[in-house]
Amino acid sequence: MAGAAPYSDERAREIIAAHMGLEGPALPILHALQAEFGHVPESAVKEMATALNISRAEMHGVVTFYHDFHTSPHGRHTLKICRAESCQSMGAEKQANEFLARHKLEWGKTTPDGSLTVEPVYCLGLCAHSPSALYDNEPVGMVDAETLDAFVEEAKGK
Repeated sequence: MAGAAPYSDERAREIIAAHMGLEGPALPILHALQAEFGHVPESAVKEMATALNISRAEMHGVVTFYHDFHTSPHGRHTLKICRAESCQSMGAEKQANEFLARHKLEWGKTTPDGSLTVEPVYCLGLCAHSPSALYDNEPVGMVDAETLDAFVEEAKGK
């Protein structure tokens, strides 16, 4: 993620402490950690578990339950391709598999240059515009091979 700070336990503890006065601080802390570091490192999960007086396994469960929290660095841009039934009925599965093969990508992985992470998503609510995708949190309907390829080029800065 562009602009992400390098991880430090000290900074993570500062972020956690700043949110401890909130009711139900876990999710606000996770959002703040990810905003700061670009992901939620395992060391931060340990710090959170200690601060919240829960086990590391419980804290890990919270982090991995929510798909928007990342435990490893993500690309500068994110492309989420819908895999729900409406999009599948409009050829999205074949289109996505061809796209991944064409660009030598895998679901949930980041391009070697760090420009793009591709993730599956299960319904964006754009069923009338299937197949759909989400590029950097912007919904896009009626995507085709050219649209997907253009996202790769845009992510690379071309």
